[in-house]
Amino acid sequence: MHYAEAIVFGIVQGITEFIPISSTAHIIITELLLGYRFPGLAFEIILHIASVFAVALYYRRELIHLLAGFISYFQQPTPENRVYFLYGLYILLATGITGILGLLLKNMAADALKTPIFMGFALMVTGIFLIIVERFRSYGRRAEDNMTYLDAVVVGVGQAISVLPGISRSGATLVAALWAGLSRETAVRYSFLLLIPVILGSSVLAWGDPSAEIIANIGLGPLLVSFLTSFVFSLLGIAWLIHFLRQGRLLYFAIYCFIVAFLLFANADRLMPV
Repeated sequence: MHYAEAIVFGIVQGITEFIPISSTAHIIITELLLGYRFPGLAFEIILHIASVFAVALYYRRELIHLLAGFISYFQQPTPENRVYFLYGLYILLATGITGILGLLLKNMAADALKTPIFMGFALMVTGIFLIIVERFRSYGRRAEDNMTYLDAVVVGVGQAISVLPGISRSGATLVAALWAGLSRETAVRYSFLLLIPVILGSSVLAWGDPSAEIIANIGLGPLLVSFLTSFVFSLLGIAWLIHFLRQGRLLYFAIYCFIVAFLLFANADRLMPV
């Protein structure tokens, strides 16, 4: 892989991971456009880990308070620590649901579904649900201290569905959280923090995957460049989406999903791997 291509992959992953347009679909589209075909999830996971580091850095204060409050609750069950403890449980519960359902859907997310036609339909589904929650559901005002176990279940199920290429993970979790009645800020933060255990768990499950051998063929230099680029643009993507959602609308992302879906349908034959 050339360094320029490594940078392109990093930019695509970093920008699309945190906005509801499916980073997986865009990575696959980039592979097809550049003439690559990486079987399995090894390369995607490497790029996703860079995004995890970006989330951890951006929300470092929240993570420190969350971990400290979660642990302290066992010795000091104060109301403040209880909020952190329950919030930690909600993250773990949603992650567990994602893991269980994700394993059940794993076969459906095989390489056979990484096609322009399937991703086009999946992007349309993402766009439709973004429109539904934007147009027909008023945003809630509940924050972390008012979350429930049902919120975690709903978001966990939404996140599990995003294992299908073209279904945006951030979009699915945002839509689920907003539909459950969480505020925009709470939904975004919860969605981003959920990325950490999900990707780390996926990395463990993918350890020893035969597809990981392909990483050696990419080259250490390009791989590091792609990783660092993904990290930098993930930070920019997080900051931009948080700023955008304070003023903008999810409808714009839905329109983008429809446009990309149309382009995939129109160019399906040319994009199909040989």
